[in-house]
Amino acid sequence: MTATLPSVLVWLRQSLWGSLRSKLVALSLLPLLIAVPLVVLLLAGGGSIYLDRLLVAKIRSDLAVAHSHFEQVRASVGHQVQALAASHRLGSVLRTRPDTLPALLQQAAAELKIDYLILIDAKGQVLAASAARQGEPPLNELLVVRRALSGVAGTEIDVLDTHVLAAMDAGLPQKARTTLIATRNALPSERREEVRGMVVQSAAPVGGVGRFAGGVLLGGLLLNKNLAFVDRINETVYPDGALPLGSVGTATLFLDDVRIATNVRLFGDQRAIGTRVSAAVREAVLEQGRTWLDRAFVVNAWYVSAYEPIHDGNGQSVGMLYVGFLEEPFKQAQRWAMGMVMALFVLTCAVVAGVSLRLARHISAPIERMHQTMSLIESGQPASRVGTVAGDDEMAQLAVHLDRLLDQLAHQTEALRRWGSSLDCRVAEVTQNLVDANQSLRSAQQRMVMTEKLAAIGQLAAGVAHEVNNPVAVIQGNLDVLRETLGDKANLVLPEIRLIQDQVFRIRLIVTKLLQFTKPSEYAGFVEPVDLTQVVRDSLVLVEHQMKREQIRVEQDLQALQRPMINRGELQQILINLMVNALQAMQGGTSGLLTLATRDCTRGNTAGIELRVTDSGPGIAAADRSRLFDPFFTTKAADGNGLGLWVSQSLVERYGGRIELNCPDGGGCIFNIWIPLQSKLHRTII
Repeated sequence: MTATLPSVLVWLRQSLWGSLRSKLVALSLLPLLIAVPLVVLLLAGGGSIYLDRLLVAKIRSDLAVAHSHFEQVRASVGHQVQALAASHRLGSVLRTRPDTLPALLQQAAAELKIDYLILIDAKGQVLAASAARQGEPPLNELLVVRRALSGVAGTEIDVLDTHVLAAMDAGLPQKARTTLIATRNALPSERREEVRGMVVQSAAPVGGVGRFAGGVLLGGLLLNKNLAFVDRINETVYPDGALPLGSVGTATLFLDDVRIATNVRLFGDQRAIGTRVSAAVREAVLEQGRTWLDRAFVVNAWYVSAYEPIHDGNGQSVGMLYVGFLEEPFKQAQRWAMGMVMALFVLTCAVVAGVSLRLARHISAPIERMHQTMSLIESGQPASRVGTVAGDDEMAQLAVHLDRLLDQLAHQTEALRRWGSSLDCRVAEVTQNLVDANQSLRSAQQRMVMTEKLAAIGQLAAGVAHEVNNPVAVIQGNLDVLRETLGDKANLVLPEIRLIQDQVFRIRLIVTKLLQFTKPSEYAGFVEPVDLTQVVRDSLVLVEHQMKREQIRVEQDLQALQRPMINRGELQQILINLMVNALQAMQGGTSGLLTLATRDCTRGNTAGIELRVTDSGPGIAAADRSRLFDPFFTTKAADGNGLGLWVSQSLVERYGGRIELNCPDGGGCIFNIWIPLQSKLHRTII
C-alpha cells in the first residue's frame, strides 16, 4: 500500500496538470475558487462591522429620544408643582379656607396625574397632604425641600425608603414593593425584594399668611411599576413601523440594577419587572458612570441595547434608563444575504466549470494533433502533417498554417544552406546596427532610471501614507471615544479637542498631498464650478509675504466670466506653483512685475478659460526649455526639486487642458494655462 501511494500521487498530478485541457479548466476556475471566497470573507467581515456600527448609531439615537422624553416628564412635574404653589387657587384657600387644603391637594394630584402633594411649613412639619400618611419622618431633610425652604424651587430624582414613602402616601410602599426574580448573568445577591421607591419629586416655595408663611409645596410621581410612563417612552422611541425586519423595541427604568418599570416580557404577556441587569452592564453604567452602547443579553434574548445612568440630586447613580431592540432579525437578514452570496458563488462555479470543460476540449484537440505531428517529424518522418481540423476558428487556422509552414520549411532547407556563405557579411552589418542602437539604448536607460526614481518615490510616499494613516486613525478613534466618555464634561476642553481634530485633518491632508505629488494623475479632488477670479485673489494672499519681501508689483487683468469644472485646491496649487516660480525668477532685482490675466477662450469647438502668469525675470535659457516640464529637472540648484512644473502639467492635462511656455526676446516668461469648461475627468479619487 505504501509503495503504490507515491505512484497514485504522481498519476493524479499528471492527470490534473499534465494536459492542456486540465490547465485551461483550472485557469478558468482558480480565479473564482480563490478570489470569490476571499471577497465573500471580506464582505462577511466588513458587512458585520458595518452592520454593528449602524446598529450602535441607531441605538444611540434611540437613547437620545428616550432621555429627552424622560427629562420632559421630570420638567413637567416640576412646572406643575411650581405652578400650583404660585397659583391664586392655592393662595385663596390658604387665606380663607385652610381646612379644605387636603381636599384641594387630593383634587390637584388627580388633575396633575402625580402620586402625592404635601404642604410643609417653614419648620418642616406637614400641614396638609393629598392622601393618608403613616409616620412623621423629617421631610425637611429632603434635598428639594431644603432648597425650597431657602426660596429655590427644584425637581430631582430621589430614591426613598419605605418609611419616607409611607409619610408621603400610605399606599406607596406596597405599590413600590417589587419581588426580585433570579436573572441570568446578574450579579449574585441575597436580596429577595426591592422596597425602595424611585420618585420624580419637586418642591416650590408657597407664599401665604400666618402659619403658612414660608411653606413649601412638595409633589412627586412614583416610577416603580409606572407602566404608562415606560410605555410612553417606548411609543415615542419605537412607533409602529420604526424597526424593520420584525425587530421589537423595548424600554426599561431601573432602580439600581432592578427593573421597576419595563415592557420587556418575561414570558407571554408578563412583564419582566423584578428581573435584574447583567453584571457587566451594572459595572459599566452604575459603578463607572458610562453609557452602554452595545449588544446585551436582556432577560431571555440578545438586544442591541443602550443604558445610561440616572442620577439623584446629589449626583449619585441610583438607576438606569434603557432602550433596545431585538438583534436576531438583523443577524438573520445578514446570514440570509451571505447564504444567497454563497449559493450564487456555487452556481457560478458550476456553470463556469461546464462551459470551461467544453471550451477546453474544443481548444485542446487541435493542439494535441499538432503536438503529435511535431513528435513524428522529430522522430524522422518529415512528411507528417496535421491534416484537416474540425471548425473554422483560430486553432483550425493555426493547424493549416502549421502544415503550410512545414511545406515551406522543406523547400527552404536547401536554400538556407546556400545562403550560409552570405551570413558573415550580414553579421558585420548587424554588428554595425547594434553599435548604432547602443546610443539609443543609453537614452532609454536614462529614461528608465528616471521612471524608477518616480516609482521609488511613489512607493515611499505610499508607505509613508500608510504608516502615518495608521496612528492618525488611532488618534481619531480615541478622540471620538474621549468625547463620548466625557459627555457634557467634554465642553470644558472643547477648544483643545477641536484643535486636535484640526491637526488630524491637517495630517490627512498632508498625506493626501504627498500622494498627489508623486502620482498626480491618480489622486483627483472634488470637481466643482470654480470662480477663477476668486482663486487668483486667494492665491495672491498666500504669496503676499514673499512679494513684499522682494518688492514685487502685481497687475491683474481678470476678465474670465466662465467657471470651469475643476478641483479648486488643485487649480490653486497650479497657480501658486507658477507664481512662486515667477517670484523666485525675479529675486535679486531692484523691482519686479507679476502680471495675472484671465479670459474666456475657445479652442476649436471646446469652450474654456485661459489663465496667464507673466513675470519680468531674466527668462529661461533656450537649452532648458525643452526639459522644463521633465521630472527632477530644475535650474535652482539649492531650493528646487524639479517636480513642481511636472506636477502642474500633469494636473492640467488630466482635466484636458494644456500649459504653454513663451519666452519673449526681451526677457521674462509667460505661462499660458488653458482649461476646458467641462473636464474630461469623470471620477473623484480623494
